[in-house]
Amino acid sequence: MYQGAKVGIFLKNARAAARKAAEIEQRRAQGLPGSSAGALSEARREQLEEIDPSWRPAWPVEWQRCFHLVRLHLEAGGALPMSPGECVHQGEDLGRWVKTQRLGFDKLSTVQQWMCEHILGIRPATEDEKPRPRRTQADKWALNYAAARQYYEREGHLRVPRKRVERIAVDSGDDSRDGKSGGDQEEREIKLGAWIANQRSRAGALSPERVEQLSAIGMRWT
Repeated sequence: MYQGAKVGIFLKNARAAARKAAEIEQRRAQGLPGSSAGALSEARREQLEEIDPSWRPAWPVEWQRCFHLVRLHLEAGGALPMSPGECVHQGEDLGRWVKTQRLGFDKLSTVQQWMCEHILGIRPATEDEKPRPRRTQADKWALNYAAARQYYEREGHLRVPRKRVERIAVDSGDDSRDGKSGGDQEEREIKLGAWIANQRSRAGALSPERVEQLSAIGMRWT
C-alpha cells in the first residue's frame, strides 16, 4: 500500500498480464491463434520499464523486494547488515537475506551477482565462512570403522567392551573413506562398543563390502 494505492496487487496483476502477452506472442510466432484479452500492452510495459527496468525480474519477486529494501537501507545511511536479526525492515530480515546471498553467491544468476556486488556491495562468502557440509550416513559409518580399525591395530582383536569409547584424531576437513588429510586435526570420541554391537546385530542388513571390511579386522559375528 502506497498513498492509498495497492501497489503490490497492481504489480502482481501487471506481471501476470505480461506473462500472458509473452505467451500470446509465442503462440503467434508458431502460427497459432491467441486472444490478446488480459495481456499487457506494449505501451504499458514500456511505462513500467521506465520506472524500473527490473519490475518483472526472472527471479522471485521476494528476492527483488529484499534487494530493494537493502538498497533503501544503504541509501538512508545504514551499514550493510551481515547477520540475521541485525536489521529487520517491513517484516523482512535483511541481515539473514544478505547472509543467504553471500553463502549461495554461486547459485545466483549473473545479473543477480552483479546487482549484489556492484549496487549493494555484497561479496561472496569465503571458504572459512561457509558452514561445514553435513556428514552423510556413509561418512559416519566410515568414521566409526576407522575407530574400529584403530582399536584392532592396537589391541589385535575386535572384542570391544559394550561401553568402550575410542578417541580418534581426524582432519577437520577429512574424508575418512579414503583417509586423505588436508587440514587441522581434531579428536573425536566414538562410542565404539555400542557401534560394534549394533553392526553385529544387523549383520544381515549390511552390504557384503562392509561385512568384508569388518571381518578383515577381526569382527566376530556370533
